[in-house]
Formats: sequence, C-alpha cells, structure tokens
Amino acid sequence: MNTKFPITPEGYNMLCKELEFLKSIERPNIINAIAEARAHGDLSENTEYSAAKEKQSLIEAKINDLEHKSAHAQIIDYTTISHDNKVQFGALVSVIESDSMIETKYRIVGEYEANLAQKMISITSPLARALLGKIINDEVEVLTPRGMKYYKIIGITY
Repeated sequence: MNTKFPITPEGYNMLCKELEFLKSIERPNIINAIAEARAHGDLSENTEYSAAKEKQSLIEAKINDLEHKSAHAQIIDYTTISHDNKVQFGALVSVIESDSMIETKYRIVGEYEANLAQKMISITSPLARALLGKIINDEVEVLTPRGMKYYKIIGITY
C-alpha cells in the first residue's frame, strides 16, 4: 500500500495514540517480560520466554503497520469541505431501510477507522459507495450478504 488513504482527523489522532501507546508502554513492558523470562534459565523449555517473544513479534508487527498507515494517511477535514448537500467523505448520513423502516445513522470514514458497531462505515463499503454523491430523499440499493437492501436518505450532516 504505497498510495494515500483517506482518514478523518479523529481517526488519525486515534492511530497516533495507539502507535504511541505501543511504542512507549507495550514495547518496554514486553522487553522487561523477556528479560525476566530469560532470567529463569533454560530458554528451550521456557514457555514464558516463548510467549513473551511471540507477543513481542505481534507488537512489532502492529507498530510497523501503524507507522506505515501513518505515513500514507491523507487526513481529510470534512468540516472544511464544501459539500453541496451531497454525501461525501465524513458525512453523517441518516437512512431508512425500506423493508424494516428502521432509521440508522452512518458516518462515512476511512478503512482504518471503520467500526460497524459504532456505525462508522468505510468509504469502500458497498453502502458508502452507494450513498456517495447522493442527496436527501435519494434512494439507493445495496447488495448485502443477506440480499438486496434499499435505503432512503433522510438526513446529511457534517
């Protein structure tokens, strides 16, 4: 991934905080755990040492991933962009699903910060792609794992 990817300022701050936590807290803790396990003697049968080394590997991989993402992030401050009342990156979109008539609000964000439980959907998701460029009262259809779903846009805020 050498191309830039979109991220909100809030998402970028989360990314940086997670990276800082891993570097300043987790990395030193695991180094101490390895040193302590090493002090217990024979490393070939030392499960504490093996577990600590495996955890160190996972932490270092996560640090490398976050550093790469940080370097390739394109921070988009959606609050300063002219939207023309259309759905764009960063929009909080209120939709009604046609079958259930349930209203849901989704924020369209970058892939890194997407979290369906928090109703934050990736700009690359089928629903976000269907909503982009649309205005209030537009209807969209989205192919989901459970079949075709139809949504009506009832609100757009930034």
